[in-house]
Amino acid sequence: MKNGEPGRVMALDVGERRIGVALSDPTRTLAAPLTTIRAEPRTTALNRIATLIREHEVTALVVGLPLTMSGDIGPQATLVQQFADELRQIIEVPLYFVDERLTTAAAERMMIELNLKPEQRKARVDEVAASIILQDFLDAQRQTSG
Repeated sequence: MKNGEPGRVMALDVGERRIGVALSDPTRTLAAPLTTIRAEPRTTALNRIATLIREHEVTALVVGLPLTMSGDIGPQATLVQQFADELRQIIEVPLYFVDERLTTAAAERMMIELNLKPEQRKARVDEVAASIILQDFLDAQRQTSG
């Protein structure tokens, strides 16, 4: 994928209970948290993501892959891959995996620095983590195309 391609990029931080969603601006420069959706029931979550992709005219999807600290695919990454495989059946945009180790911790730190209360952090940590995943992806795309 080249940075010159038009359209927004969406990122997902897929967890067992919640899925954080972030969206880029049309120039693919900045990532922003969009929403958090419930991971279950699975069909509802998949359809909600497909709807968001259409509503926001998303042209690429990035999914955070929670590799182990040694870089291996563990049980959590396997679950995320299965979710992505199901999602691929109902969406028409390319899907990319991005190593998302430590993004939830980074999101938590960022919100603590912004003085958000614990309940506010809990509600938004997944979508903020998704925005970090997306920003890392956008920055890497710019570096490879520039």
